[in-house]
Parts: sequence; structure tokens; C-alpha cells
Amino acid sequence: MLATELGIWTSSEARELVERRDPGGLIRVGRRHRGWRQGDLGAQIGCSASTVSRLEGSKRITDVALLRAAAAAVGVPPPVLAAACGFTATAMATPTRVAPDASRDAEEEPMRRRTLLAAAGTAVPASLLLAVDDALACTPAPSGNAAPPDAWLARARRMFDAGQHTALLRDLPGLLGDAHDAARSRSDLDHARLSACYTLATQVLVKIGRYDRARITADRATTYASLAGSPLADAAAARELAIVLRHQDQAPAAQRLILNAAAEVEATGLHTDAQAAAYAQMLCTTSYTAARAGDRSQALAMIDEARRAARRLPAMPPDGRLFRISPAAVDLYAVGVHWALGDAGAALEAGRGLRAELFPTAERKSRMHTDLARAWWQWGKPEQTAQELLAAMRVSPGEVRDRPAIREVVSSLRSRHPHAAGVRELTLAVGS
Repeated sequence: MLATELGIWTSSEARELVERRDPGGLIRVGRRHRGWRQGDLGAQIGCSASTVSRLEGSKRITDVALLRAAAAAVGVPPPVLAAACGFTATAMATPTRVAPDASRDAEEEPMRRRTLLAAAGTAVPASLLLAVDDALACTPAPSGNAAPPDAWLARARRMFDAGQHTALLRDLPGLLGDAHDAARSRSDLDHARLSACYTLATQVLVKIGRYDRARITADRATTYASLAGSPLADAAAARELAIVLRHQDQAPAAQRLILNAAAEVEATGLHTDAQAAAYAQMLCTTSYTAARAGDRSQALAMIDEARRAARRLPAMPPDGRLFRISPAAVDLYAVGVHWALGDAGAALEAGRGLRAELFPTAERKSRMHTDLARAWWQWGKPEQTAQELLAAMRVSPGEVRDRPAIREVVSSLRSRHPHAAGVRELTLAVGS
């Protein structure tokens, strides 16, 4: 975070808002710092200017998901927001005392803590994340698995493809230990496998919203890919690092990285389907990264180029291919691109011909439904949103339960449209 931004949240104004337990005031401070009107912030988080006005003017927390979305959009650090909500008194860079409210009902504090936990999206056990932290701090010992390296890497990929994020995280330390042990051979192939393990670790950590850890694994994936000397391994690692950078609000760096990766793949001559698939995948990621940065012209140009690059690819990617892209997968990316550009109608039009049977894995099938759900939600259609999310749950519950952004949509549905068709069933299924 830039020093100037940190200064905002350690300023006397921010400290006073924390003291007064005024999270809406913090949203207002962040919005004005960015030079946004209330309508600008509303466009970022999918609500009206009047809703933003009510959010900024109220000291009561009536919609945790909306508050968190607004805070993330304007850059309020989570500890500062938590302090303003009354969940902690140690958020500021300088000591800040949050005055107790003697009139608060004795039962309210446990309720507020439960609200915070639900809002944090604690779908993955903390013990697994601590084990991953240990594995990243100190290379874990081999698991003792006697299976060939390709077998245990394939098993881990199947877990990811099935949306079994908890199981994958449980096995991740052993997987990394085995890959490091195999890489003692210093062979290109074993370095490529080690890079693939860290790439897979990055994918699951991004999926559950743990971007700081994902930055570590993505950096290591790029390091070992360079040792492997494989353009496709380099591309896979670069793509994951670009995705992490995008989530960390470093869009220009992400765009430079993914464009360089696309150029490196294109330089292979694209003589094989594997190379063509890698190139199409890089273009899709470039398009989505540009869309998230608000660069409409580049986003649309890149997704059109990706469609052209994918024409020669089979409708169903073969097993074992590093980049399992297909014409249908590019259309699914187009849904996300138009959603990121704020055009829900174009997103739904791009996804009109998509069907679950066009995708080879539960992860992609479910992702089709969650991406369409986001488009319906952006268009203000709660019933259609709920139905798509229920369809995603039936295919791969982890794609809804474990992804913070999707859990926020579920939470918003529950708070804003509790009686809409499918919302109650969805809330019970997600446990939100």
C-alpha cells in the first residue's frame, strides 16, 4: 500500500472515526481521497448512489457484505474497518482506544463476533492455513509417498478440479515436500514439476482469497519454471503471478507480466496444440486483467484475439494438457470480461450458448454458473442469481462456499432479498 494511503488511515480524522465507531465515515474518507462521487463507488460495488449515501451516513451495521465491499473498493485496511465496527481496539498504527458502549446489550458482543466470523468467510479451517504457512517458511519433509511424481501431482490437480479445496490444502505440505525432494535431481523435468506444484498451490490460495500466501507460491513457481527452461511452465507460472498481482491492486504490473508471457509463448511459433492453447490462455488472462483495470478497448481486443487463437483447439481439451482452454472456455472468459467492464447484458449474451457439458471439470462447470450469477447480480436479478449459484453448488460446493467474493454475493442476497426464490435454499446450503 502506498505511504500516502497509509497516512489516511493513521490520520487524526480516521482515528476519530474509529473512536466514534463510524465505519461509514471511513468509507466516505476513502471515497473522497480517490476523487469519487457516491455514484462512482456505487458502480464499483453494484449499488446505487443513494445506497452509498445511506452506508456512509449510518453508524449501524445493517449489511456487512456491502460494508466490506465498499471498504475494499476505497482501500480501508481490514483492521481499521474492524476497529470502527467495534471488533478490535488494536487496528491503528498508533495506539487507539475504542471506548466501550455501556448501553450495549450483554448478548450483542457474541453476536457481533459471529457476524465478523461469517463475514470473513472462514470456510477453510485455520489449522490448514497454518500448516501451509509452516510449509512455506521451511521446506517440509517428504511425505513418504511411494507413487511416481506425476501420479501425486495428477491427484492434487484432480482435487482442485473437483473443488476439493480443503483436501488439497491438507495434502499441500506433503506435495511440496515430495516435489522438493524429487527436485534434488536438478533435472529440468523435476524443476518443472516443482514449479507446477507451486502453481497449483497459488491457484487454490487465490481461490480462497489468501493473496499474501499466493504471492509467495507464485514467486516460487516462476523461479523453478525458469530453472526448468520450459516456455509453457514459464507461462503457467507467470499467469498465476499476474492473477495474484491483479488481486493485490497492481494491475499495471500484472498486465506487463502477462503480455510478456503471451509474447514468449507466441515466439514458439504455435506449432502444436499445446502451444496454441497456452497462447489463447494468456490472451484470456490479458483480457480479464485489462477489464479489471477498466481498459475496455484492450480487454475487448484481447478476448477477440483469444477467440481466433482458440478456433483450432478441440472442443474438449485432452487430459493432462497444462492449459485446458477451448472455444467454450474463451466464451466463459468473455462473460467475466464484460462483467468486469460493468456490462451485465453483454456478459449474459456472451454466456448464452454455454452449457455445463462443454467443460471437462467440476471446477469449470461450477465457474460457469458463478460467473453467470455475478452477471445476473450486476443486472439486479436476485432470483436468477440464486438459481445460478444453486446450480454451482450442485456441481461443486467449494466453488461457492470457499470463494470470498461469491460468499459476499450470497450474503447480499440474504440481506437484501431474503424472500426471493431460491435465496433461502442457497443460504442454508452455503451455511452463510
